Amino acid sequence: MKIIIHGGFFSESDQSHEVKVSKQNSLQAIAKKSFEFLKNHSAVETVVYAVTLLEDDELYNAGTGSQIQSDGKIRMSASLMNGETQKFSGVINIENVKNPINIAQILMKEDDRVLGGNGAKKYASENGFTEFSTEIPQRRKEYEEKLKNGGKGTVGCVALDSNGKLAAATSTGGKGFEIVGRISDSATVAGNYANEYCAVSCTGVGEDIVSNATAAKIVVRVTDGLPLKEAVERTFKELKEINGFAGAIAIDKHGNIAHQDSHPTMVFTSFDGENFDIFN
Repeated sequence: MKIIIHGGFFSESDQSHEVKVSKQNSLQAIAKKSFEFLKNHSAVETVVYAVTLLEDDELYNAGTGSQIQSDGKIRMSASLMNGETQKFSGVINIENVKNPINIAQILMKEDDRVLGGNGAKKYASENGFTEFSTEIPQRRKEYEEKLKNGGKGTVGCVALDSNGKLAAATSTGGKGFEIVGRISDSATVAGNYANEYCAVSCTGVGEDIVSNATAAKIVVRVTDGLPLKEAVERTFKELKEINGFAGAIAIDKHGNIAHQDSHPTMVFTSFDGENFDIFN
């Protein structure tokens, strides 16, 4: 069993040392708690659980603490992919819900598994998700001061369970101050992808990740026989050719873990039940 999570880049609006340390400590605690959960749950259930914890932490740009868009509203996106069934589900630009990843999880049972905007919110309400404001004072202050974070905040988790099954989940509050209607990579296969061979979650500039098809490329290359580390390196080499800004975490079916970012400001934590690896 293996788990690895990411909390986006440190290059957000508040880049203080205290925030960096807080994120590192938070990720370590969430990774450990999620690994304990993984002992008795599937990879799919675990990645949802881990991302829910990340969404609930105000340190991250997902769920509570999400960035505010150009019209003063918060819209969030999240997705889930089951590596065993190869089903993908997600919500795009959903408003006023506490945990977008939980709605993505429920959508997994539907024929129409990716919903956006008002349709996503209506579906959430019909399935018992109550109205919830994810705005925190810090985000409103940033909005009012028009301090942009560069669009590099997302959270995600990939996991390998005791049955050898893989899953990936990703959630974001967007880049902040974006044009209303903008769609990031987080609820697409470019930013979140898994099959029986590999699972990947990305963060960074959504447009760059979509242009590079980052998560899907890595998974396809591993499926075709390329070692995980090489698949990640080759994909990021292509990302560099377009001057892309991204980071990715990945696990293959053998339990190999890989991570890479185009700028050394992203934080990852992996845990195998005994050892932590913290990358930043």
